[in-house]
Amino acid sequence: MKYFIQTLIMIVMSMSVITSCNSSEKKENNSNTKILKQAWGETDGKQVDLYTLTNTNGVQVKIANYGGTVTSWITPDKNANKNNVVLGFDSLGGYLAKPSYFGALIGCYGNRIGKGVFKIDTTTYHLATNNGENHLHGGNKGFDKVVWDAVPSDSTASLTLSYLSKDGEEGYPGNLKVTVMYALTDNDELVIDYSAETDKPTVVNLTNHSYFNLTGDVTNSILNHEL
Repeated sequence: MKYFIQTLIMIVMSMSVITSCNSSEKKENNSNTKILKQAWGETDGKQVDLYTLTNTNGVQVKIANYGGTVTSWITPDKNANKNNVVLGFDSLGGYLAKPSYFGALIGCYGNRIGKGVFKIDTTTYHLATNNGENHLHGGNKGFDKVVWDAVPSDSTASLTLSYLSKDGEEGYPGNLKVTVMYALTDNDELVIDYSAETDKPTVVNLTNHSYFNLTGDVTNSILNHEL
């Protein structure tokens, strides 16, 4: 028996958004001019690439296939000034060194599982306790710390990432096939579409872990932000 899970998140940035320092880097074109790809390093013996999605308004979102991480989101404020509104690093090394989940895809289970224990039917599963006595964001090596397979769209500013979490990985039951599509629309929305398929009953809670600062300047506090 197969089990299917699907969620959809749409983030709309049509408010005041402001400043950032975003270094220009050499990129490689693929067949779609709305997506640029560049080599970004290597980890676990796998190539890491950075993809830049651009819509017709010039809004850009950069996504690495390491952790499915949103590294940059350059979008205009009400005065049409374009700046980066998400926190991140300019190189892969920053993400490898910092365990703060900046911009990453979180799984197998986002948030905490108390004492790292859950039960399905009559079976009790024990997970790593990597947050005090609790299990957090998928464990010691959650989805934020793996290299995803990436397929850019041929016609739109969208990127599809996929990952197979094997039965028993980080203590979770079932072979879990996860697919996440990032799509940058011409309405300046970033749509994130998650789907998963498993061959055993399991627990799944997928999300994105971006940190936003709508001033675009990380030296500014966000205490005056209103949502």
